[in-house]
Amino acid sequence: MEDRRSQGVAATNQEFIRYDQVEKRQTYHLSETADGAEAFDEQYAIRTCDLGRFLRGGEADRRAFVAELGEALRDIGFAVLEGHGIDPRLHDRAHDEVIDLFTGTPPEEKMRFRARRHGSVNQGYFPIKETSGIHPDLVEGWVFCRRAFDLGDPGPAPRLEEFWPRPAAERVFREMCLAHEKLILPVMQSLLAGLGCDPHFYDQRLTRTNFGQRLNYYPPLAPEDEASGAGRLRNMKWVRLSPPAGTIILNTGDYMQRIANDLLPSTTHRVSLPRDPALRGRARVSFPMAIYLWEDELLEVLPGLGAPKYPPVRAVEFHTRITSKYYGDDYAAGK
Repeated sequence: MEDRRSQGVAATNQEFIRYDQVEKRQTYHLSETADGAEAFDEQYAIRTCDLGRFLRGGEADRRAFVAELGEALRDIGFAVLEGHGIDPRLHDRAHDEVIDLFTGTPPEEKMRFRARRHGSVNQGYFPIKETSGIHPDLVEGWVFCRRAFDLGDPGPAPRLEEFWPRPAAERVFREMCLAHEKLILPVMQSLLAGLGCDPHFYDQRLTRTNFGQRLNYYPPLAPEDEASGAGRLRNMKWVRLSPPAGTIILNTGDYMQRIANDLLPSTTHRVSLPRDPALRGRARVSFPMAIYLWEDELLEVLPGLGAPKYPPVRAVEFHTRITSKYYGDDYAAGK
């Protein structure tokens, strides 16, 4: 694994293309090149879309949002959502809790929760430089799937001490996850409507669906450290993302590219060294929420989108085949 990670520092995506479950034609380095020679489109701005028009507007507002979001995602696979109605204090609390969780938990306690696969999700703690098997990223990570939260789902309540070093932290992230969960159906309905499909086609499968709530902690960088890049790849150029405060970044992802028959791209993205040197000595955090189908659900190209480019596949097989790129070939379901 160490040889694989050392190799990955200088690798391009083409050296790991066999793991991809959707077509990706770009060629790019997995980490930011040391000479900084990679091209950036400094003029392009990822579109900001007002989700409030869909949530609270009339029929014309809803149609306008569907069209705008569809155009943004067809172009680059990313959009910035405003008007989502989530209290920004939830994100502020999560920011502080991420820092406290990573800096206030002793290393030996963190290692009790070392990540392992739960269904489709590699859940638990990732030490710094070990979030990926192909690149020694300068980030600590912690992933919690739905099973780690007391969300009032049918069946026994989870034993929080099995997932959390401090169960009180679960309450902070639970509140944020519940708020984000309310956006899953409106966003998916908008995407489906924009593709000309039944907007409610996925309502049942995405109700109380699985997710991966990832917490990332990027510690302050020493002068000798080299972090990896924050652009999105468009027309073979990287695009910088500077979302307004309080907004949410939406990325379609590989699931959506597959069922959309490549009409919505899953755009390559990575974390970059801050351009402002003063920011490199500060810790950074992020807390993306990835939405998954339950393991036995079938992923199929949506009806009405032409001849399918991809065969049906179970969600667990699809997801773990992709992520075995990062965790090793034995990680894939069925191996």
